[in-house]
Amino acid sequence: MSSTEVIFYVLGGLTALAGIGVVTFRSVVHAALALIVTLLGVAATFLLLSVEFLFLAQLLIYGGAVTVLLLFALMLTRVRDVPALMVGAQWPLALLAAGSFLGIFAFSIFDTEWRGDTENLTPIPFADIGDTLFRVWAVPFEIASLVLLVALVGAIVLGRQEEGDA
Repeated sequence: MSSTEVIFYVLGGLTALAGIGVVTFRSVVHAALALIVTLLGVAATFLLLSVEFLFLAQLLIYGGAVTVLLLFALMLTRVRDVPALMVGAQWPLALLAAGSFLGIFAFSIFDTEWRGDTENLTPIPFADIGDTLFRVWAVPFEIASLVLLVALVGAIVLGRQEEGDA
């Protein structure tokens, strides 16, 4: 096993643990911090796979902008911590669904024949990526940014209404 594979597996494990932390932490702030670690782990995986554009996009857009937006929304809405009792009547169904997903995911990983030779891949030039982003995906990107802006304004409005009610 090469050192790159060891780094990949360690990085994958840390990213998976942080992802589990996102959904299991009771504190919203701790879950947001685990989300940051997860997104940074995915960015580091892209860097390890020599996909620099996706590394930068993941780092800047998700690791930075979306996480800051999430933290601002949490601070402005003053989210209270989830009550200590989180076990409901649907936990057996949730456990069955999670176990089924894990089984299907593990089967698909072990059943897939992975390409081992990544040295002969031809990289896509940055100019082609930029051309595609600005010609094909410009409108969806602007719509996504508008939706995030509306979410931020909505969080501010909700936060202001709670102050007036108190």
